[in-house]
Amino acid sequence: MAITLNSGFEMPIVGLGVWRMEGKDIRNLLINAVKIGYRHFDCAADYQNEREVGEALTEVFQSGLVKREDIFITTKLWNSDHGHVVEACKNSLKKLCLDYLDLYLVHFPIATRHTGIGTTSSAIGEDGILDIDTTVSLETTWHAMEDLVSMGLVRSIGISNYDIFLTRDCLAYSKVKPAVNQIETHPYFQRESLVKFCHKHGICVTAHTPLGGAVANTEWFGSVSCLDDPILKGIAEKYKKTVGQIVLRWGIQRNTVVIPKTSKLERLRQNLKVFDFELAKEDMELIKSLDRNYRTNQPAEFWGVDLYA
Repeated sequence: MAITLNSGFEMPIVGLGVWRMEGKDIRNLLINAVKIGYRHFDCAADYQNEREVGEALTEVFQSGLVKREDIFITTKLWNSDHGHVVEACKNSLKKLCLDYLDLYLVHFPIATRHTGIGTTSSAIGEDGILDIDTTVSLETTWHAMEDLVSMGLVRSIGISNYDIFLTRDCLAYSKVKPAVNQIETHPYFQRESLVKFCHKHGICVTAHTPLGGAVANTEWFGSVSCLDDPILKGIAEKYKKTVGQIVLRWGIQRNTVVIPKTSKLERLRQNLKVFDFELAKEDMELIKSLDRNYRTNQPAEFWGVDLYA
């Protein structure tokens, strides 16, 4: 199952996110994921594991498990590199051992003080607040992203964590339209208006945190996961599926790409077994009623300022 992007390239509708994956665990995880059937991997410079991902991909390609053209690789421009887009992209390509990226995203709609190519620790000032660079506009950043396409370094470009207003502006000043907007969305944070806006304008929505963050976000942000919701548990029993599979299927039936993260082999298998059933209309509506407008991933915890305020 894949979605055709406005760039003409196909993007598998289920991928594996590698956020918070330890470098030493990535090799076996990625090789097992490819063997199970994953063809889409979501990375980022900020995850600080591109080098390990690259080593695993090299092994996968050299072993003949898959060819490069069979795999869809996404990575992301970090906030501190908005004024150094080409260099940052080349640095990610080098670490990932790739000649091109399938998708390169602006990770957050904000430029911060440059701390050196490939260094992704947040630029925090002495006052404990994120050092935002007010000299680099998002329009400038986007035109540099467009250059990556003409240079052949990237097949598709996109945005991440953009709201309707910022997405509209990007559409207005872009020559190459954003192919994807990667946002947090799950049953407790459905963002129906933003999803509708993106779809209306030909932008694919990728759901990061499609399971509501689960343990990872509970540890970092103290958030509550939708996986414990009694209504979702009831729907899971009805279909004889896990709650996670129900939530991922709901995301797919909204026509969004889902990139759940897991380091467990059995969960890897479960998260891909979402194409052998379909949620009935009444169950889609029931899940729709669970929306709490509840964000679980809140970087203000580290930045001292709420980017979404």
